[in-house]
Amino acid sequence: MEINTSEICDIYADNVDVLEPVLSNFGGRDAYSGEVLTVKCFEDKGLVDKALATPGLGKVLVIDGGGSTRRALIDAYNAQMAIENEWEGIVCYGSVREVDVLASLDIGIHAIAAIPVNAGIKEEGEVDIPVNFAGVTFLPEDSIYADSTGVVLSAEILDLD
Repeated sequence: MEINTSEICDIYADNVDVLEPVLSNFGGRDAYSGEVLTVKCFEDKGLVDKALATPGLGKVLVIDGGGSTRRALIDAYNAQMAIENEWEGIVCYGSVREVDVLASLDIGIHAIAAIPVNAGIKEEGEVDIPVNFAGVTFLPEDSIYADSTGVVLSAEILDLD
């Protein structure tokens, strides 16, 4: 299935929400889609690591990191773990680090910014709850579609064939 968020918006304009353009593409995969799983945390990536250590086939981890640009929630280690567990991608309302490595990995990663400082690992936060950022509310089990142009959210799986 080819993901083209512009075409998705043309076809499904009344059925999708489009994230405000606050995220950049940091991963090696330009386009990805999947079922939403959520983590809400602030400058602590313990729950992110825990989620990415589980099977992720057909899933995208959506992280509400509070928009922090002071600590990175995604790095080469947990991105590689996500690949090993077959995650499709990561949408992070927060920061990443080790961007040269992330760009070489076969996973989609959208985030706000890059910073070299790592986040804590205390597992503070919440999982599988509604989160809101970039003008959109994400619910667990929503469907998300992302490419280099943007990120689109749907309550239903879209027919892209």
